Amino acid sequence: MGYEKGVELPPLRVHVTRDQLVRYAGASLDFNPIHWNERFAKEVGLPDVIAHGMLTMALGGRLVTDWLGDPGKLVEYSVRFTRPVVVPPEGADVEFTGNVAEVREDGRARVDITAKFAGKTVLGKAQAVVR
Repeated sequence: MGYEKGVELPPLRVHVTRDQLVRYAGASLDFNPIHWNERFAKEVGLPDVIAHGMLTMALGGRLVTDWLGDPGKLVEYSVRFTRPVVVPPEGADVEFTGNVAEVREDGRARVDITAKFAGKTVLGKAQAVVR
């Protein structure tokens, strides 16, 4: 697969539910109650339970691996966590978009990823390098 600068990845919209947060807590062993206990989350000043940052990051990675068709072609991936995804009882929609921002001489490409929740960016400087 050759890469071309400016190519837009097919967008990905994910409906994040509290059930997913509980399952992710079990898989990641991150049982912090801010991710599953509404009362606790509000007591510590959050508007509601929030998604795990690493779950949001993983969903951004899925945007890229779905596009690639081969997860082994994703060689680097990094993000900054800028804003939480608040997950009320009815769930939350997170939208991911991406584009090929750079094609390198070695054939690798950098994909810039945007993740938005409620119209605001939730990941900063989200970038993947693909081969």
